[in-house]
Amino acid sequence: MASRPSERRMMTLATLGPVGFLRPAPGSWGSAAALVMGAGLAFLSPRLLEIAALVVCILGTMAAGIYQRETGRHDAGEVVIDEVAGQWIALLVVPLDWRWYLAAFLLFRVFDILKPGPVRMAEKLPGGVGVMADDIVAGVFAAVCLLIIQWGIGSQWGLAG
Repeated sequence: MASRPSERRMMTLATLGPVGFLRPAPGSWGSAAALVMGAGLAFLSPRLLEIAALVVCILGTMAAGIYQRETGRHDAGEVVIDEVAGQWIALLVVPLDWRWYLAAFLLFRVFDILKPGPVRMAEKLPGGVGVMADDIVAGVFAAVCLLIIQWGIGSQWGLAG
């Protein structure tokens, strides 16, 4: 296993400490943890959530790559930092309201589990990039759906321009 302290920290980041080892459905546990953390960040500042999402995409790619190298397993179930990235991307487009956060959670999980076309293709990329990319694409799909729903609600209520 990881010998250097920095590698051990990155492996811990990859699994969000114990969160990735929760059963059943570690990906859903990771997304739920991301939801809570994302709400805290957005409450402090929506800009903070944006910055954190970018940082997690970068550090998560490194962490997932180290985890894969050290364990010899690609996209191990306990690696949930990718769920954090995808979930936070979905949260970027919704107001800080539990109903929108629940919708973001559900839509992200649907795209992450079903893996339609581009999500499945992104998953095939090598190393940590592939681990992160499918969840990032799933997060973007969820965000687009959430924006469409918001536009539809706004149009229905005469709020859209």
